[in-house]
Amino acid sequence: MGFTRRRIIQAAGIGLGASALGFPTIVRAQAEPIRIGLMTVKTGPLASGGIDMERGLTQFLREHNNTLAGRKVELTVGDSAGVPAQARTKLQELVERNKIQVMIGPLAAAEALAADDYIRTQQLPTLSVAAAEDLTQRNPNPWFVRGTSTSSQCSQPLADYCAKTLKYKRMAVIADDIAYGHEMCAGFQRVFEDAGGKIVQKMFPPLTVPDYSTYLAQQKTNIDAIFLGFAGSNGFRWYKQFNEYGFKGKINVVGGMTAFDEAVLRNMGDEALGIITACWYSAELDNPINRKFAAAFRSEWKYDPGFYAAAPYVEGGVLETALESVKG
Repeated sequence: MGFTRRRIIQAAGIGLGASALGFPTIVRAQAEPIRIGLMTVKTGPLASGGIDMERGLTQFLREHNNTLAGRKVELTVGDSAGVPAQARTKLQELVERNKIQVMIGPLAAAEALAADDYIRTQQLPTLSVAAAEDLTQRNPNPWFVRGTSTSSQCSQPLADYCAKTLKYKRMAVIADDIAYGHEMCAGFQRVFEDAGGKIVQKMFPPLTVPDYSTYLAQQKTNIDAIFLGFAGSNGFRWYKQFNEYGFKGKINVVGGMTAFDEAVLRNMGDEALGIITACWYSAELDNPINRKFAAAFRSEWKYDPGFYAAAPYVEGGVLETALESVKG
């Protein structure tokens, strides 16, 4: 039986919606190592999350003695710096120089979109944390599986909560000017306004903006709250200046799944109290797998794992189950 995208989806437990396609490139004798490429971000504003991606995946592989379904794993890590064009170039290097057979990554939605056609052409099995919705919805890539969530998936229930439970009527949104930020805010806005609220201000600073003073100077104050769609360390940087401008206690703050990930939350003190965020993962998730994962991560790195660490750990498990289903 061939190794198929359908079987990866079965392993992920997310349904059977895609057609089955053979994966001949990774069906090998069990004695041959499987070559995995991790496309992550180790430099730039997204680096805190990208470093956690590597830590999460290497922890999973270490727990499995660097062996999946009876095959040793050779892991090669590529740093895209969060730049879409560089992600495409690095992916080509991983495929053509390092001969990877499976990719985990990339991190950012814009990177995945930039690499989309190359993934299709190379028929490269890809397990990604990148949340670009087009890759699995409107223009699905048959070689791309996401074991986590789309950009807006977690912001939608948060918007419903803001409107119906917190009774917010007027809100602003701010996010990085990248595909991920726009998609997250669009999902939040749609649900919030469907529930009777109104988004009265939208701001999208560049991903690498040096500071947020220009945007904070424009900040509307006749609102109930602001939604943050930042990634990496940008949420922390924005919130620090938000407090310096005297907005804390005057404007409530809510955020998407990466606005205050544990990778940056550990640098904050009591000023983080009162912020509400929504994510599919929490280090406090009480099940045997997460208790083991979180305890080991805390022991090694001295802080809680967040979304960026958990996602590749989950996708390592998806890959292992898929390989086992075809006996390596």
